[in-house]
Amino acid sequence: MKIITLTVNPALDKSAKVDGLVANQKLKCHSIQYQPGGGGINISRMLKRLEVENTCIVTSGGDTGKYLTTLLLKENIQPKIIPVKEWTRENLSVVDTKSGMQYRFGMPGNELVKAELDSIKNLLKEIVNNKDILVLSGSLAEKIPSDYYAQLIKFLANKNVKIIIDTSGLALKEALKENVYLMKPNQRELAQLAGKEFLSTAAQEAFALELIKLKKAIYVVVSLGARGAFLASSEGIFYKSTPSVLVKSTIGAGDSMVAGLIYGIQNEFSPEKILKYGVACGVATTMSEGTNLGTMENIDIVLKLMK
Repeated sequence: MKIITLTVNPALDKSAKVDGLVANQKLKCHSIQYQPGGGGINISRMLKRLEVENTCIVTSGGDTGKYLTTLLLKENIQPKIIPVKEWTRENLSVVDTKSGMQYRFGMPGNELVKAELDSIKNLLKEIVNNKDILVLSGSLAEKIPSDYYAQLIKFLANKNVKIIIDTSGLALKEALKENVYLMKPNQRELAQLAGKEFLSTAAQEAFALELIKLKKAIYVVVSLGARGAFLASSEGIFYKSTPSVLVKSTIGAGDSMVAGLIYGIQNEFSPEKILKYGVACGVATTMSEGTNLGTMENIDIVLKLMK
């Protein structure tokens, strides 16, 4: 069983610090860091920390795309590159050291032409086999068809692939017209799927179990932010709260959670233990500054705190 991640809309993540955010002034940034970013990429990076072999597929364009590839290679991740014409976007996060507040600036994704979208399909057809895990994670750029993930799921339907989907908005709604193995919405995204603005705790659980009953997913994992997460499966509902740690940044925490869930699935853990590893990896990443992901040391610390 192979684990394959796909990042259609990657980003070169840049983080910096400023000593006081003041309008209309030239601010001196320091502590600059660059990281490869995007849902599938972050999942691959965290899986690497967990010593789980995986294949990372990523679109790449321009000098930013080349640098993103270089950064992945530095982490011993050999990405399978889909060359695209448009430059890979950059995202920026800035921490104000005086207030401790973090400001995140996400740039719009770039358009991929039909030939580039078809290249992704052709590569997946070539490398994805029966019972592999395929992770479709991250946003779709505005000019990419909102049903593109759904197209990929349908395209691979005869291969008996375990699809893990972690996206939002219309892309998630369209994807769930097909059946997936695991989905990881947050509370707001789950409510939107139910056609509501808000769901109570009981309604969240009921809707998640309804998705299981309708065979839309084997697992529905709902992120509850700082309160942890719950997992719905045919065995029922399981909750896992987050231990108290010093949060430095939430960037990549959701992706890290998905990597932990995959680790649990690969090791055939119980639903409760799958969730535990997902939450632990997510929390470990919040303990790292900027766009850095959690370390194995911090994952171990969190797992001990969760006992």
